[in-house]
Amino acid sequence: MTILCVRFQLPPMHEAALPGLLGLLEEFTPVVEALPPDTALADLRGAERYFGRTAVELASVIRVRALALHGVDCAIGAGPGPLLARMALRDARPGLTRAVPGDPDGIAEFLADRPVAALPGVGPATARTLDEYGLDTLGRVAAAPLSTLQRLIGAKAGRELREKANGVDRGRVVPNGVSRSLVAERPFERDELDPDRHRRALLSAAEEIGTRLRAVEKVCRTLTLTVRYADRSATTRSRTLTEATAHSADLTRTAYGLYEALGLQRARVRALALRAEGLAPADRAAHQLTFDPVDEKVRRIEEVADRARAKFGPRAVIPGSLAA
Repeated sequence: MTILCVRFQLPPMHEAALPGLLGLLEEFTPVVEALPPDTALADLRGAERYFGRTAVELASVIRVRALALHGVDCAIGAGPGPLLARMALRDARPGLTRAVPGDPDGIAEFLADRPVAALPGVGPATARTLDEYGLDTLGRVAAAPLSTLQRLIGAKAGRELREKANGVDRGRVVPNGVSRSLVAERPFERDELDPDRHRRALLSAAEEIGTRLRAVEKVCRTLTLTVRYADRSATTRSRTLTEATAHSADLTRTAYGLYEALGLQRARVRALALRAEGLAPADRAAHQLTFDPVDEKVRRIEEVADRARAKFGPRAVIPGSLAA
């Protein structure tokens, strides 16, 4: 077992603590991949040899240091690859490391009885299709003929699914940093059921992200919405934008679309967060020209509003629905 998937038990909307916790992991290995808002992958192949300890033993040290230095507990999954480590994390609890054996028989036993939907990358539609044909567990998918899977879900998807169901993990940990993204968080004073208040929080967060992106002359390619509920569970959804942008109106429309797609009905929401990912320099971004005078007017107003905020503060210009 050489890969750890670590989920830090951060208080709601305390994602700002993540960089410091990533630094803790980097004391053991430079190969650390951030998975915001609260998770990271760490490749410990070199660390196992250097420290003379197994990945599970190093996981215990990481947990103790996270508690001692940051006051944060964590749940850890360990496996021979990123895919299996992430799946192991689902069985882990704070203070517990769930490890997948590295031998083929141990991997097969770990995967056999798990539902197809437990495999990262398998969405509800694919899971339903496979369930209709009796392929409801990874063990049955692993035993199914490749040609059958390819007829059901496509040639490439079928081949990849069968490999993963057999424990073939071709993924790798790609070092990155949370600085490649911007996040705006909106906690509520109490658990909030009102969809209108949810939408106002999203509008405020999208306006903040747009302003910050334009201030550093960046655009984002992907927008991610995280909804945290009263029971401390969370739902995360992402959407790739049609074109990279820092335009607040486009970000707001995408945020609303993500929220509406969740179909929340009287959900007790504790906090909302928007994350702009895939940042790139604004001067390298392509923008589709339009003959819509309204769009051009909105963008000119946005430029004036940015200058006013830079001079008089971030609340110098705000949308009317947020004025109250």
